[in-house]
Amino acid sequence: MVHKTLKGVLNGLLTRYKERVPDVAGIINAMIAEGIISNFEEIENDHVAFRTLGVPHLGIASLEKVFLAYGYEKKSPYHFSEKKLDAYWYAPPSPEFPRIFISELIVTQLSERAQELIHKYTDAITADPVDALDLNDADAVDRFLHSPLWETPTVEDYTELMAESEYAAWTIYNRYYLNHFTISIHNLKEGYNNLEAFDQFLLKNGFKLNDAGGEIKTSSDGALLQSSTVAELVEASFAEGKKKVIAGSYVEFAERKVLPEFAGLPASELNNTHRREGFEAGNADKIFESTFLSQTSKK
Repeated sequence: MVHKTLKGVLNGLLTRYKERVPDVAGIINAMIAEGIISNFEEIENDHVAFRTLGVPHLGIASLEKVFLAYGYEKKSPYHFSEKKLDAYWYAPPSPEFPRIFISELIVTQLSERAQELIHKYTDAITADPVDALDLNDADAVDRFLHSPLWETPTVEDYTELMAESEYAAWTIYNRYYLNHFTISIHNLKEGYNNLEAFDQFLLKNGFKLNDAGGEIKTSSDGALLQSSTVAELVEASFAEGKKKVIAGSYVEFAERKVLPEFAGLPASELNNTHRREGFEAGNADKIFESTFLSQTSKK
C-alpha cells in the first residue's frame, strides 16, 4: 500500500514536471529517435530534488516527513557555505524508486532585508502544513506539492531577492515544484552509458548544458559524474498580474561508476548496490547553478 501511494506521488510530480520543462520531452524524443530507448518508462530516475526555505514550519524538517513516511531513509548531510544552503539525501525504500535530495536555504544567514522579504510571505504559515496532510492519499500529497504555500510574490520582491540569493528567488516563486529529475546514464545501452558520450549526444541535438565547474562535474573519488541542462526560461505570473521571464526547472544526468571491489563482475550481474552511492557537495554546488543567470543568460 505504501509503495502504491509513493508511486502515485512520484507519478504526479513527474507528470507536472514534464509539462513545465519542455527539455524533458525533447531529450526523451531524441533518445527514442537515436534508438537509445523505446519509451520514457525505460529510463531509470537516479534522483529527484526539491528546494526549501529554512523558516519555521517549513524547510527540510517539514518536507522530509512526506518521504520518511513512505520508507525513505535519511542519509548524509551536505553544507554549501557560499550559497548558504544545507541539504540531505534520502535512500529509497526499494530500488525502483529514485533517491530524494532536499536542500534548504539558511535564511538567518541572509541580510536583514532578504530575511524580511522571505518572512513577508512565509510568516502566514503558522503550523507545519505536512502535519495536516493525509499521507496515505497520493492525490492529496500531489496537490500539496503543487499548491502555493504563500501568496504569489511581487516582481519587485522577486527581483530584489535575486540580487542576493538566486536560490531564494527561485524558491519563493516555485515553492515545492520539482527542481529536477535525473537520468541514470550508466544503465543506458552501450555507446551512451558514459556521461561524456551522452553529453556529446545532447550537444549534437542542440541542448544547452550547465558549464559551471565544467560540463561534467566529477566527485573527488572520480566515481560520481553529473551534468545538467540549463534551466528552461518560463513566463511567470507575479502578483498584480505582472509577468516576467524567469528560470524554471532542468534535467540532470548522473553516471555512478562500479566500485573497485566489484570491478570483475560481468555487466549482466551489476546493480545499484555495486555502484557509487550518495552525492558529492562539490558536484551539487555547481548543479544548483543550472537555474542561475550566469547559465540561463547564455541560452
